[in-house]
Amino acid sequence: MADKTSNLSTVVEEWNELKKSFQDVEVLQKTCSKAVVDFKKSEVDFKKALVEQLKGVTRISESLKCFRPSTEKEKENHNELKKSVNIRKEELRTMSSTLPKDSSLYLKIVLGSVNVSLLNQEEKFKYKEEYERFKLIVTCIVFTLSFLNVLTSYRTLDAILHFLLVWYYCTLTIRESILVVNGSRIKGWWRLHHFIATLLTGVLILWHDGKSYQLFRKQFMYYSCYSSFLQFLQYKYQQGCLYRLRALGERHNMDITIDGFHSWMWRGLKFLLIFLSIGYA
Repeated sequence: MADKTSNLSTVVEEWNELKKSFQDVEVLQKTCSKAVVDFKKSEVDFKKALVEQLKGVTRISESLKCFRPSTEKEKENHNELKKSVNIRKEELRTMSSTLPKDSSLYLKIVLGSVNVSLLNQEEKFKYKEEYERFKLIVTCIVFTLSFLNVLTSYRTLDAILHFLLVWYYCTLTIRESILVVNGSRIKGWWRLHHFIATLLTGVLILWHDGKSYQLFRKQFMYYSCYSSFLQFLQYKYQQGCLYRLRALGERHNMDITIDGFHSWMWRGLKFLLIFLSIGYA
């Protein structure tokens, strides 16, 4: 009985301590809520001020285009002002990148009117790295399933691979759309390629297990196996390239690894070109 009383006293003491700390939690919650309201207000004010600046700079830029200097002094002042205006445009463009951007029509259809803009560069870069890891993990799974399908012939295993590919490409289109909203310079053709891939892999799911499918199946599994292996090599190589070029300030933080060969990949190229030549021949 004494032990129970002692235990109850301990619990009561702990509860009283929690009650005291709960007041601190309430204060922090109110502070956080106020900070969010202040942030939203500051964001609106910043957006208005930025729009005014952009309008003013555009007006001055148009006036400079119409102006024709008649003396050397005027020409010098004109060039100096034009240079300053161009610098200011770049500064305003950089500043505007911190504002949340509207989602694309595709994202609005898929996710609704939710805001997908990330607040700071660290979060944006973290999301981009997450996207790269996602591609790598799924590529390894696709390689494994494709290799198993080369060795065996089970319709269930085929269906798992096909469903995985549909989900993968569909997810890529959503993630890439979010990356674009957050400043990534993903090319339109790259995203279009994934939209088309989503439709084509959807056809594989609906394809009846007949003679035509069996004729196509083995070749597709070999291609899928090799393509996954090639994508893995490209990922490892391009990650190293992008890391070095970002450190030198020659690539954007939100640039991603992509299929194929591109001019910036010449630096440090060793064995990848051989596999690319075979894969795309």
